[in-house]
Amino acid sequence: MTYTIDRKVSGRFDDVIARTIAALKTEGFGVLTDIDVAATLKAKLGVDFRPYRILGACNPPFAHRALMVEDKIGAMLPCNVIVQEKPEGVEVSVVDPLTGMERVGNPQLTAIAREVTDKLKRALASL
Repeated sequence: MTYTIDRKVSGRFDDVIARTIAALKTEGFGVLTDIDVAATLKAKLGVDFRPYRILGACNPPFAHRALMVEDKIGAMLPCNVIVQEKPEGVEVSVVDPLTGMERVGNPQLTAIAREVTDKLKRALASL
């Protein structure tokens, strides 16, 4: 089962982070959280890990619509976006909203997830 939409991106890791945030903003998303996984693993476990960040992206109008049709859908929000350094370069991955939302079984929520998926795909394509 595929649960992410992925794109290899050229450039330095920090530059890709900035470009990703800008691309999300263009599609109406703000970044509510920014988790530096490598720094957290170093601080908590003393282990080294490749550059890896999790951005919690939210598009408020779509989040509101989703919450209006499913009050517990907040457990699946915000949309996580991963930027990670891999041996072959930087990869950006976004959660595929349809994967989780379709399992809820609410056709209204599925329709919203399709729109969000389109926006996330456009953001990735612009990188």
